[in-house]
This record gives sequence, C-alpha cells and structure tokens, in this order.
Amino acid sequence: MTSSPTPDALLGPADIRELAAALGVRPTKQRGQNFVIDANTVRRIVRTAQVRPDDVVVEVGPGLGSLTLALLEVADRVTAVEIDDVLAGALTATITARMPERADRFALVHSDAMHVTELPGPAPTALVANLPYNVAVPVLLHMLDTFPTIERTLVMVQAEVADRLAAPPGSKVYGVPSVKANWYAEVKRAGAIGRNVFWPAPNVDSGLVSLVRRSEPLKTTASKREVFAVVDAAFAQRRKTLRAALSGWAGSAAAAEEALVAAGVSPQARGESLTVEEFARIAEHKANQHQEKEPA
Repeated sequence: MTSSPTPDALLGPADIRELAAALGVRPTKQRGQNFVIDANTVRRIVRTAQVRPDDVVVEVGPGLGSLTLALLEVADRVTAVEIDDVLAGALTATITARMPERADRFALVHSDAMHVTELPGPAPTALVANLPYNVAVPVLLHMLDTFPTIERTLVMVQAEVADRLAAPPGSKVYGVPSVKANWYAEVKRAGAIGRNVFWPAPNVDSGLVSLVRRSEPLKTTASKREVFAVVDAAFAQRRKTLRAALSGWAGSAAAAEEALVAAGVSPQARGESLTVEEFARIAEHKANQHQEKEPA
C-alpha cells in the first residue's frame, strides 16, 4: 500500500518564488507563463477534474510543479510535458524532494506538446493542465486527437477562451474552437479562477473547462479533416451566409447551396448557428460526391 503524501508537500507562494529564484526563472509572456501559487486552487482543480486513484494523468505545461504535486497526491501516475529547458530540468528534482514516496509514479517529457505523439508508460486516461494562454486551443485539440484514451479533460485557460470552448450554437462567441472541441467531447464551463492565485498575476481572469469524451464518435462518413475544412471555411467569413462563406470550399455558391440543402441546413444560415453534427452532414455531401465520381 502506498503511503500518503505529507500535508506540506504542495507549493506555496514562498516556495514558488524560492524555486524560481534558484533557477533564475522569470515567467515570460512569450510562453504565457503564469505560475499557480495557491495550494487550495490546485487541489480544487484536481477535485473538479474528478481525478481518480486509477487515473493516468497527462499534464501540459507543469511549470514549477504546483499542479503536478496535487495530481500526484491522487492519481496513479502523472506524465508532464514541458517545453522550457530550465523548468523541465528542475521538475523531477522538485517532485523527488517534496513527494519522494510518489516520485516513481512521475514521468517527464521534455518537448513541445504540439509535437508529442507518444507518452511513456500506460496510456493516459485524463488530461489536466493550466494551459499557456497563447497556445491553449491548438494544444488541447492536438492532445485530444493524438490520445483517444483520454476520457476526461479539465483545462484552465483564459476566461475568454473558456467561454469560446464551451459556447453553444447561436452564442456570439461560438466559433471554430467550440465546434472542434465538440467533435471530441461534451464541453462545459467548470468554474472561474481569479488572478490573485497566479504569479505573476495575469491581466485577465481564468476559467476551467471540462471536456468529457464522447462515448461514441459522431456518426458520419466524413473524416475529421473534411468536417474541420467546412468549419474553417464557415467561420473565415462569419458575417456571410453559409452559401457565400462555403462557396470557395464547395467550388461555387451553387455547389455550396446544394451541399447545404442536402444536409438540411438553410443556405441563408450562418456558421455560428450550426452544431458539429450539421457541419458533418455538409462535409458528407461533398465526400459522397467525390466517391461517386471516382472510377470503380
């Protein structure tokens, strides 16, 4: 039986500043680095993520290790993906020093998360991360696409990004991130995080977003690439009707209208009113046409 971590294993504000000073680390805007300095916040994130003792959690952008330690308290294993050379070099030592009884449950991948295609050890079941603001959406979508075993995700992102990811069709902020996230998962806002739990304090509030992977993939004959091409085209000119916005994708306005009507979507509708299922039906029409034209 594994012993429990010591109560003071998590990092507080003084610990974070000491670690940063020892490493010569200054959080950079370029990488969107804002370190969480509040132990209650990281424990709240772990609770909200519903991390279980049998979970294999992947964390992106662990920084100095605040959330990593809180995850290790609960999960079976934690794999952290860190791009920063200095932070990656120090993280294992921090885990070993503060939670030695769990150090063998931790793995570090020193890489850009956007380029990670495999992880050491058992397949991940959960993704929990404080994502850098400037790359949050592409990193999230890449991880969901690359690791289909991830069932549950909880990410902390800029409040505005959280709103976009969780927006329903018809909302003013519903757009490409909303639809693409919905391709993989049921998405909802899971809470707000104030600025004072970070160092340095960001200029914006943060939000938690929960994503629970669809138990069954969308029923469509179109590929993800084909569906996402329609989504990108629809929102590239979001003020235009879909008949106009999809004319380039379809080859002409008339061809776009044909695909829309076949999908049961009004040619006068706009992208922000469509569900991911409707985008898939539009993509299907063109995909089916291509198959019909191909010689046997």
